[in-house]
Amino acid sequence: MKVIIIAETSGKSLHPVTSQLVGAACSIGGEATILCPGGIGVEEAAAISGALKVISVEGGCFETYDCGAWAEALGALANADMVMGVASPTGRELVAGVAAMRGIPVLQDVTSLAEGISVTRPIYSGKAIESSIVTIPCAITLRANTFVAAGNDGSAEISTVNQNTDVAVAIKEALAKATERLDVSDADIVISGGRGMGDPANFSHLFELADLIGGAVGASRAAVDTWGEIPHSMQVGQTGKTVTPSLYIAVGISGAIQHLAGMRTSRYIVAINKDPDAPIFGVADYGIVSTWEEAVPVLKDELAKMVSN
Repeated sequence: MKVIIIAETSGKSLHPVTSQLVGAACSIGGEATILCPGGIGVEEAAAISGALKVISVEGGCFETYDCGAWAEALGALANADMVMGVASPTGRELVAGVAAMRGIPVLQDVTSLAEGISVTRPIYSGKAIESSIVTIPCAITLRANTFVAAGNDGSAEISTVNQNTDVAVAIKEALAKATERLDVSDADIVISGGRGMGDPANFSHLFELADLIGGAVGASRAAVDTWGEIPHSMQVGQTGKTVTPSLYIAVGISGAIQHLAGMRTSRYIVAINKDPDAPIFGVADYGIVSTWEEAVPVLKDELAKMVSN
């Protein structure tokens, strides 16, 4: 069972109660992924034992709390069997907002959780305890200090998804993080396009990018199979070429399993896709939710600045 945990924060750090959420998820056999709104507490979250993955969800909407904006940004990544948060004032509202977006039931203020999935929670101001069996998918909030916290010897994988409506900001942040991690001597770059490019003629924009930075252009199987103009020699994937560049930029590629098999060992992966639920974001180090028409021109401008410097 896949569990999405919405991290609870305190100021600029992760609230310790987040470890209790992970502990509760693991107690029912859940595979826990932690969403960190605004990128707060990412490193701390990755150290929680039992957490398999941590996603830093970044964007301008996280500068101040607004339930609607936050729920929209987080809900796009909360496609799991269970969405879990803390039964704090903010947590209750946010989890309910995400549940409403997904059209799934929500159960608040849970005090015990067992495989099945059976839960208990206080009702009538604590005068009675309600026992329920819930079915998935669902969303729940857990009362703080009622579950055993997980340890802190974990090493979860960290990735970033940028929900910023300002594509320029997202592109700059992605490139800044990439250059921090890449050595000049290993600056081999592959830019691949998928069927999301809309037309084979649009691959010309990717070739311009590749020429600018000395990279190569690849394509997904979907693009190769759809358009005769895109040759099989460009295909990256299980039935195409396996690549391991320092930087792999996927544009308009949803992320089918056979494509991921050919590029997931890339040292740093940046994904650009208008669908926030695209599987490619599951392996990307940095994801940008945007159309290629919005993102590629900005990407070209930023890369041109980097090359000129």
